[in-house]
Amino acid sequence: MVARFSPNPEFMRQALAVVRAPWPAIEGGPFGACVVRGQEVLAVGHSTVLQDRDPTCHAEVNAIRRAARKLKSYHLSGCEIYSTNEPCPMCFAAIHWARLDRLIYGTSIGEAARLGFNEMPIGNLQMQALSRSPVAIYAGFLLEECRQLLEEWARLPGRQVY
Repeated sequence: MVARFSPNPEFMRQALAVVRAPWPAIEGGPFGACVVRGQEVLAVGHSTVLQDRDPTCHAEVNAIRRAARKLKSYHLSGCEIYSTNEPCPMCFAAIHWARLDRLIYGTSIGEAARLGFNEMPIGNLQMQALSRSPVAIYAGFLLEECRQLLEEWARLPGRQVY
């Protein structure tokens, strides 16, 4: 019998919290991620693109880097990543290359694009199919809470898109 996967709301809420923690000084956008193995949080990260002046410092990449350092391995099979927003193509590729088992995300790439972010309109399901990636994808998890994060960020004075 195959065990059915059920995403854990606590892990997504940690991804949401890591974004809100530095507000209003955050420089990087309304995106957070949390990498877990079993019930253990390995790493959380938020986007630091503007702060680090590095276009690769997306939330998912930052969290994957921290988890890999903690495990002393680039190979993160047995782990899953929670992301407040659907990962961009770069981040989905990093998730695939890190061999994460699952991706659980809230809002879509389209919702970030509507805020002005320079998103490519290539969804994760399309990338998964084209690349035959084994990463299991769970979309729309805690959607309203993730959408609320985008709305809060959109009201911040001085916010910047990239």
